[in-house]
Amino acid sequence: MCMQVGGSSYQVPAGRRDGNVSVAGETNGNLPPPTANVNQLNQIFGSKGLSQAQMVALSGAHTVGMAQCSSFSSRLYSYGTNGGKDPSMDPAYLATLSTQCPQSGASQPVAMDPVTPNTFDTNYYANVAANRGLLASDQALLADNSTAAQVLGYTTSPGTFQTDFASAMVAMGAIGVLTGNQGTIRTNCRVVG
Repeated sequence: MCMQVGGSSYQVPAGRRDGNVSVAGETNGNLPPPTANVNQLNQIFGSKGLSQAQMVALSGAHTVGMAQCSSFSSRLYSYGTNGGKDPSMDPAYLATLSTQCPQSGASQPVAMDPVTPNTFDTNYYANVAANRGLLASDQALLADNSTAAQVLGYTTSPGTFQTDFASAMVAMGAIGVLTGNQGTIRTNCRVVG
């Protein structure tokens, strides 16, 4: 997928065994919520053996894809203890999102990167740097000094981002590897079991 939208290629270890069961509920606690702050992101990624730098690189996957309005509408209408709009969000972007996701409207998909939504590039980081991170967890990367420098660095160094992303993907692929007779080696990756 990454190469199909302009990302660089990288070697993926083959012959991995996959689980025989897929349970949506198992994602709870393993994937960060869209409201996570940097401490929460570090905790979730760290629990899997991934570093903060790898977490920031992997967040760049948000340069493609969509998010439902319900994943970020609290930033538009009910932010913080007093409600209202998220003051960290660019006002023009907030107005655009409010049009796409009216308060009383149904949840619909919105591009994670409104500039180049179908291209794997560093515009995600440029958006975050301009206070146009869609999810609160995206914008949190700029608000924390420990991650902001990496975000800003990726805006001017796409090659570094591509290298770091590929390395982090390989590291993520090594999480919870099944061995022996656990799981199965799939001949059709779209079919579980």
